[in-house]
Amino acid sequence: MPTSLRTRFFHLTVAAASVSALGCPAHAQYVGREQNIVNLRLGQRVLVDDGTCPAGQVKEVSGSKMTATGVVPARKCVARLPNKSGK
Repeated sequence: MPTSLRTRFFHLTVAAASVSALGCPAHAQYVGREQNIVNLRLGQRVLVDDGTCPAGQVKEVSGSKMTATGVVPARKCVARLPNKSGK
């Protein structure tokens, strides 16, 4: 049975979106203070460079859980990302 043009277009669109999402490098968002994080979304990760973690690490705030009042942030110290700009 031949597939319809609509089905083929849908499959190509999904495949193209998947490939482009995998090919894009993730850019970490850095902020200086946790208070500067506005509208944290579920699954979003923000790196906070406020000096509260040990040397070589930064605080990672992520939207961990959805409640009736909004997204609950989770905090942990993670290794600092290397600076690829060469500076």
